[in-house]
Amino acid sequence: MFQRLSLYFKEMYPLLPRLALGLIIFGEIHFIILLNAGIRTFHLGPQELIGSFTIFSFLLWLRIADDFKDYELDCRLFPERPLPSGRVHKKDLAIFVTLLITITVLLNLYYMNNFPYFLFLYLYGTLMSLWFFSKKKIQKSLPLALVTHNPVQMIMNVYIISFTCIKYRLPLITWINFLAAWTLYFPALIWEIARKIRAPKDETEYVTYSRLFGYCKATQFILLLTWVDILTNFLLVWNLNKFTVLALFLNVSWMSVKFLQFLKDPTQFAIVDKVERYTYIQESLMLLTIPVYLLFGKI
Repeated sequence: MFQRLSLYFKEMYPLLPRLALGLIIFGEIHFIILLNAGIRTFHLGPQELIGSFTIFSFLLWLRIADDFKDYELDCRLFPERPLPSGRVHKKDLAIFVTLLITITVLLNLYYMNNFPYFLFLYLYGTLMSLWFFSKKKIQKSLPLALVTHNPVQMIMNVYIISFTCIKYRLPLITWINFLAAWTLYFPALIWEIARKIRAPKDETEYVTYSRLFGYCKATQFILLLTWVDILTNFLLVWNLNKFTVLALFLNVSWMSVKFLQFLKDPTQFAIVDKVERYTYIQESLMLLTIPVYLLFGKI
């Protein structure tokens, strides 16, 4: 069982990079809120690590839940994947995810200050895993699946925001918190659409946004979303570091050029690869703002 699970993680959810991702997501939102509130003395402890682990754990659960939800479809379209190929058993994943959720619930119950927000996050995740009790309707509609499933990223952000505000006795409803809730929602939305945009010659039975709306309209839509997203980043770091704003602008300008190149010739590269590179640079710049501000103050 352990060998099969190791194979699954290697191919579907590399553990170390995803643990790092949990730290990045939690840390970016947590510290950006504190710095914008004028707080430069942090009371770090096990709660921050548990919050980061919760993000990692939740995303891993969603990955496994997706494999269960799409099992029949994956057997037809992606038979080489670990679960459809039989190299990993459903029972393996069921046992693992039960232990994972149990540990995550107990850690949040005993250590975190925002357990109601945690429950809401996992309730929404559970509804997602059950197709909101409308599998036939949602599974057949890619836009409906996006509208019902993608908001989970924002709920995850609110989980982090609530912890930060409760711990430091900050107001929960503020302009900065509103922006923080959106700032990692948009990259997830853009990536989710981008991974389902293909050149006409690469389309298969698998339903994509480019197949539904044409690759031009789908690409133009995420180009618009990318600029809306970067505006939230500008506003979050404007009072912290103007050099970050400039670097973010250069990054989004580069991404815009790639979008235009893809619109001209969609066969030259997969747009999702460029979106991933852009997003890693974007989030790295946002994170870098934190130590720079702490060391040098407002620039």
